[in-house]
Amino acid sequence: MKLDILVFAVHPDDAELGCSGTILKHIAAGKKVGIVDLTRGELGTRGTAETRDEESAESTRILGLHVRENLEMRDGFFKNDEQHQLKVIQMIRKYTPEVVLCNALHDRHPDHGRASDLVYDALFLSGLAKIETQYEGKSQKAFRPRLLLQFIQDRYIQPDILVDVTEFWDKKLECIHAFKTQFFNPDNDDKQTYISSPEFLKVIEARSRELGKSIGAVHAEGFTSKKLLGVNNLFDLR
Repeated sequence: MKLDILVFAVHPDDAELGCSGTILKHIAAGKKVGIVDLTRGELGTRGTAETRDEESAESTRILGLHVRENLEMRDGFFKNDEQHQLKVIQMIRKYTPEVVLCNALHDRHPDHGRASDLVYDALFLSGLAKIETQYEGKSQKAFRPRLLLQFIQDRYIQPDILVDVTEFWDKKLECIHAFKTQFFNPDNDDKQTYISSPEFLKVIEARSRELGKSIGAVHAEGFTSKKLLGVNNLFDLR
């Protein structure tokens, strides 16, 4: 299946927090969107890899994704090396997306920046014909997406582009709350963590409102780019 947008997220729930509004908006516009999670988030303090699998499946249903896969890399210990790059290249060549979204360039959680570097390097290498990969016994053709953007996570980074997600904010929250072991849930008495406090989701909302105000919207999601971005005409900008 060819996708329009492919999201690489190191942990299940990263995409929901960082760019689910953008995902929902593009699916509503008829685009095909998928997520590839790099790990199962098995090192998370709350819940288990199995509960994260269940929560991810529920969020996938809410999002209406066309596909979601998990590469089952080691949470916390994966590397940006040839072995891991080839796994990402396989997914890029399998789904041939025009646009790729991935984790923040740098963040509080060291996995986020390392995953961003991994995807950035793999995306370039995926376009080199002399790097041979196979998927399910079949040779894959070289392919490089035309655009890579990084979504903003816990640490504030000045965005290069903003997407108005006002219409999809409530459904974004629904996707986030699908991860009921990870985020604030008054019925969950597990050990509290940095992201399980009610204040954490308030910060997520406050940031979306701050970014939205910059473009005359109620809510927006921000993205960064390592390359300059262009448009066909000035009237596509606001």
